[in-house]
This record gives sequence, C-alpha cells and structure tokens, in this order.
Amino acid sequence: MTDMRPIRVAVNGYGVIGKRVADAVVAQEDMDLVGVADVTSDWRARMARAKGFALFAADPDRAPAMRAAGLDVAGGLDDLLGSADIVVDCTPKKVAVRNVETYRERGIRFIVHGGEKHEVTGHSFVAEANYASAIGRDRTRVVSCNTTSIVRTLTALKVAGLLGSARGTLLRRATDPWESHLGGIMNTLVPEPDIPSHQGPDAQSVDPDLDVITMAVKVPQTLAHLHYWSVRMPRKASKDDVLEAFRASSRIALIKMSEGLGALNAVKEMMADLGRPNDSLYEVALWEDMLTVEGDELFYAYMVDNQAIVIPETIDAIRALTEAERDASTSIARTNAALGVGTLTAT
Repeated sequence: MTDMRPIRVAVNGYGVIGKRVADAVVAQEDMDLVGVADVTSDWRARMARAKGFALFAADPDRAPAMRAAGLDVAGGLDDLLGSADIVVDCTPKKVAVRNVETYRERGIRFIVHGGEKHEVTGHSFVAEANYASAIGRDRTRVVSCNTTSIVRTLTALKVAGLLGSARGTLLRRATDPWESHLGGIMNTLVPEPDIPSHQGPDAQSVDPDLDVITMAVKVPQTLAHLHYWSVRMPRKASKDDVLEAFRASSRIALIKMSEGLGALNAVKEMMADLGRPNDSLYEVALWEDMLTVEGDELFYAYMVDNQAIVIPETIDAIRALTEAERDASTSIARTNAALGVGTLTAT
C-alpha cells in the first residue's frame, strides 16, 4: 500500500481465532475492520453484531437462515471482499483451502492459518523470524500455535548464537475449551503416531535451517499446551546467557514457579487479572527457574495459549503483505503496544 489510509481488513470465519483477530484489528491505529463473515446464526454471530461489526454471510445459501434468526446481514462474502485490502481466513481446518480460489480470483491478498498446509500459500510466517520475506506478497500462512512457539524460542537462541540441535516433546491440549462438551478425550493419553510430529517440519517451513525434531501427545485438558525442550548448543553457555537470549524477544515472557506460577491454570488466571481480553496469553510463557544448563546442553519448558499466540503474528502479517510497514521491529512494537504484549510483569 502506498497511501496513508488505514488497511481495510476482512475476517472470514468468526470462531475461536476469528473473533480474536477481529478484536486485535480494531485495536490497531493503522487498520480498519470492514466486517466479518460466517455461516452461523447462533450466539457467536450475535456477539459480532453486539460489538458493532458488520456481519456477512460466508455462504450465500446461509444468509436466509441468518436473517431469519434476526441477524442483520450486510451481504455475502463477495461484498465483504470488495471493500477490503486483505482478508484473514479464520475458517475451520481445510475449509480455507477451498476459499483460496475465491481470493485469487478476486485478486485480494489473504492470510490463512496453521490448519492449512504450507503449499497453500508457499510461505509460512512468524514475525521475529521472517517478516522481511513476507513484504509485498499476496498470501502467507501464519503457522500453528505450537509451531509459532517453537520458531519464536529457537529463533531467540539462534540470534544469540546458542542454537545447535533442538528436540522437543509437546503435551497438547485435547480441544478448545468452548467445545469441550463436543469432543476431546477423557482418562487417557493419545500419542501422535509419527516421530517427528508435524510441528518440527512445520517450523522448518519458516526457517529451513532449524535442526529440530518434535514428539507430541494429546492430553485430557483444554487450558493450553505444554512444551519440554532439550537443545544442544554450539558452545558452553551459562544460564544467564540463555535467559538474556530469551529476554531479547518481546514475545517470550519469563515466569517463575517460585512466584506461584507453577501450573497452566495459574498463568491463565494471571492473564485474567491483567485484564487481557479472553484471558489471552500472547507470549510464550517460559519458566525461568526451571531452565537448566549443563555445559552445552539446555533444558527448558513453556506454556502455549493456542487461542492467542498467533494473534499478534497475524497482525504483523497484515502489515507485511500490504507493505504498510517494511520494518519488522516497528510492526512488532506497534502490535505489542496495541495488544499489551510484554506487560506480563509478575516476574
């Protein structure tokens, strides 16, 4: 974009991620939310209208039912896209890939999320790792919550010259909290059948130079994901060296068990006390007092809020694709300020 007007953003899909992206767009001084599209006529769509967002029918066949439910539907997806510079697709897994042809035909820039494959866009995005390579592109994929956390933490170590090989084990929450009554698991653990699990190769779609292998298991809880990592560093380093590397990232928050943050629920409760919308933890919450260094070996663990961590990345991706901001650090700082990222001050 070459003018100074706000970036006009459309959000297709007003679910777990979509509603958070919409709120984040509204919080940005350089963006306007032109509307959201969905197919539901239940409480979720009503929340969009309650916030004053223009509501569109993502599928024109669903518009009559939405209007019959008393929703003020402004038009169809084509109408929404016609008023936007870029669309963020937040539709369920594998739905976005069907929408991509529509976006291409309309010649509109678009962002999909980690549920889709890298090949859908040919580019995968994490702001601190590869913002520059997204500038001016017509499409990108903001990678999944777990992959975002992996790239953030390993990039911090890489920049500091402390990254050799990395091996991680992921304890993945079973489902989103709002739909726990519909599925998930109870009284069991479900290992992901392949080693490496898909997150490691996905991180390499952002940075092919990463030497990373992941293993994952699904656990019967819905609060957040928990990661354990072992990193072989290229040289011996101190714990202070590693902590300094992590502190250099504004999107990694160092927390302490000694201050009462000894479990996922405690961290989520602190997000609520901080007044974060939806109790959102945008940062990687990494336990400072658990982190251990033995010579050239590093061990650490952290928490990932899968509903929130990709939101700041999505905002930065909007700026990169539209060329509204060419400097990664400037965009990241603006996004952080608008969302309160970096205000986790309990440590």
